Amino acid sequence: MLAVECSNVTVRFLSERQAVTALSDVSIGVEEGSFLTLLGPSGCGKSTLLRVIADIVQPSGGSVRVLGGTADAARRERQIGFVFQDAALLPWRSVRDNVRLPLEVGGKRTLKPGSRTAEELLALVGLAGWEKALPHELSGGMRQRVSIARALLGGPRILLMDEPFGALDEITRDRLNEELLRIWRETGTTILFVTHSIHEAAFLGQNVLMLAARPGRVREIVPIDLPEPRSLAQRETPGFTRQAAHLRAVLETC
Repeated sequence: MLAVECSNVTVRFLSERQAVTALSDVSIGVEEGSFLTLLGPSGCGKSTLLRVIADIVQPSGGSVRVLGGTADAARRERQIGFVFQDAALLPWRSVRDNVRLPLEVGGKRTLKPGSRTAEELLALVGLAGWEKALPHELSGGMRQRVSIARALLGGPRILLMDEPFGALDEITRDRLNEELLRIWRETGTTILFVTHSIHEAAFLGQNVLMLAARPGRVREIVPIDLPEPRSLAQRETPGFTRQAAHLRAVLETC
């Protein structure tokens, strides 16, 4: 089953001076349980595509199917989690209460049977024991872990991640890359992950969606052939170097 299916999706934004085509005839299929990374130059529509799938932005043309139905239905059923570049935690709420925030909005105050609790999700992202801490007591990487736990509350089948590690230092980013792969394997969630890093795209993704800019369109979908489970040491191997070099070559044509 396809978790996400986009057919000829086009998005145009209108301003007082001009019309801008952010996406043009984008067609992709993302299998359920897979990990897709999105890579391309600034302005190629990576974030816009995530927002279309999340039912935040409406397409000007084409169609989007999410889990076999409409994006609107998937959003209303809370089958989609979203992680942004900024963790956006409420500073006066504890870590546990930040994770539980989705239960206080949208009219659904209880978890589905079998769903992980906030405490269980914090343990999943490596923050057991930090439940009562406030955001200012956490490092940047820890705050992003909280935002991932919050996005996973309720057991969404799709996790959309819009460059969530872009503002972190390289050491923290590497650590969270490995942690994210572990979380993906444990939860079976379908992940679409936007990045500007060639190495991050190749390390995380089973496939890399390469988007060209002005207007945003599919340039190539590159399969990544690396042994599983992946480790950071693989980035020093000739196979990984070849994959990254190919992505760089495609990116230069975008």
